[in-house]
Amino acid sequence: MDAIENILTRRSIRKFSSQKVEKEKIDLLLKAAMYAPSARNTQSWQFVVVTKRETLEAIRKVHPHASMLAEATLAIMVCADKSYEPIEAFCNQNCSAATLNILLAAHAQGLGSVWLGVYPREERVKNITELFKLPENIFPVSIVALGYPNETKGDPNRFLPERVHYEKW
Repeated sequence: MDAIENILTRRSIRKFSSQKVEKEKIDLLLKAAMYAPSARNTQSWQFVVVTKRETLEAIRKVHPHASMLAEATLAIMVCADKSYEPIEAFCNQNCSAATLNILLAAHAQGLGSVWLGVYPREERVKNITELFKLPENIFPVSIVALGYPNETKGDPNRFLPERVHYEKW
């Protein structure tokens, strides 16, 4: 699959089979995440890989939109590290780029995924920080639920020319 096809056919998957994701695929997801662009090349991210069922269930209890973790066999939490980038907005942008790379790398490997937003929702940040005992310089930006898909989705037309402006509004 080429890059454009990967971008245009990736969908948020919320239903997963029970098949575990292989370590090699997890490593490739993390490598893809770390190849994302970042402000001033600070690479201000850290990752928490979650495979234990009890931890996936614990996330479900503190994140209001994490019901798909009941079936997912894997989650990757993308965290910002303020010791590399003190500007919170840049941390968020950096981690968002890493999150997107995980989503695209998952699709390219035949995996399903969905992005769960954490930052900037204060209650979610607080609850996830406490659950994972994150250090003071770290804050969670997103969680990606992953696994082998147990659903397929069509390709909607999302290209809206009326939202494109050339040279000026």
